[in-house]
Amino acid sequence: MSSNSFALSLYLAASRRGMPLAHWLIRTRFSRKDADKSRLPERLGRASIPRPEGRLIWFHAVSVGESLALLEILRRLVADDKTLTCLITTGTSSAAELLKTRLPDRVIHQFIPIDVLPAVTAFLDHWRPDLAVWSESEFWPTLIVETSKRSIPMISVNARISERSANRWRWFKGTIAALLNRFNFIQTQDLSTADHFEILGMDPKRLEATGSLKEGSEPLPCDEKELARLTKLVSGRPVWVAASTHEGEEIIAEQAYRIAERVTPRLLMILVPRHVERADAILAALPQGDWNIARRSLNQPLEKDTDIYLADTMGELGLWYRLASVAFVGGSLVPVGGHNPFEPATLGSAILHGPHVFNFTDSYERFTQAKAARLVQNAQELGEALADTLQPDKAALMAAAAWTAISDGADVTDKAIDLIRANLPMPLKVAE
Repeated sequence: MSSNSFALSLYLAASRRGMPLAHWLIRTRFSRKDADKSRLPERLGRASIPRPEGRLIWFHAVSVGESLALLEILRRLVADDKTLTCLITTGTSSAAELLKTRLPDRVIHQFIPIDVLPAVTAFLDHWRPDLAVWSESEFWPTLIVETSKRSIPMISVNARISERSANRWRWFKGTIAALLNRFNFIQTQDLSTADHFEILGMDPKRLEATGSLKEGSEPLPCDEKELARLTKLVSGRPVWVAASTHEGEEIIAEQAYRIAERVTPRLLMILVPRHVERADAILAALPQGDWNIARRSLNQPLEKDTDIYLADTMGELGLWYRLASVAFVGGSLVPVGGHNPFEPATLGSAILHGPHVFNFTDSYERFTQAKAARLVQNAQELGEALADTLQPDKAALMAAAAWTAISDGADVTDKAIDLIRANLPMPLKVAE
């Protein structure tokens, strides 16, 4: 059992008296964000469905990207063991909505409880997981400590911590060391995360840099009939997608489109904001009257003279990556940290990105070395790179190089599943 630092002890003491704060968060933050108000009690650890019989593995992911990275693991685990149930918790409603149509049978979604002791206790009392699997970079102290107290094995897969977060944690090194050393084992996305965890006090014998789970994920799904319909509509037109864009990047993408369109006639731009609720603001920011813009959420048709198609819907990124030969991956021309490059790579898109990719540093370095991705710094460079990459021979070469780079790291999911199986307690034998 890991000892607690003074700061962690203070946090846990406050957590015991945290229900007033939890109720305040329910009334303010979560009541505004959660589309399904009937599920708000889950934030207090009150489950909305009974616990199934048999062994149960609890996975925690932060939001959409982290959840999707776990889907292949979840699918394989329940397919291989018909008696096993998996529970996946997330903190965001967007992840909950997306997972509705993606989860296999015997995989349950619940919201993660607010990290106060009464909510955490209610959650653990109800679900009684046989194994807890944490993903990526979110550490909730009360949940980790209380899970450990119940002797529930804990592992972390696909773990990642940025340089900035690691530097912040150094001010609370005793706290993070006490949390990290409650895990049986941690698999990290990259060597830098493993190094950070070791510096922060994690036992290096229980650390391994295995790579990103997103490498081994299934390709993003799409509606095949809709893909066939749209493919026919855009036949003969060059198509690119500006995917998972953040505030400021839509204008950069529009400026780049203006540059590329001069040398690429009939070019179609598909604009996919990371947060679809920004669609009105995006439309207001784009130059009025310059382009023929259609908006998918309003069922405005994509026609032969459409210049920009605003794809402001959830869960259709797999469709747009299949339709476009070139993808700009957003969150990278503004300091967000970049988004998953494996998703366009598995679906045949050449990749363009900005300099801010610290969430996927090793992955983008691998794609760059393989000549599967191209770095741009601004609208001018994006426009020029777009015009160049849209040439069929160049897009195809980059896409092929990306596929090779993915294949080199395809064993990450296997390693995670092996770790899970090694730490999952065997079922109790019933005496005859």
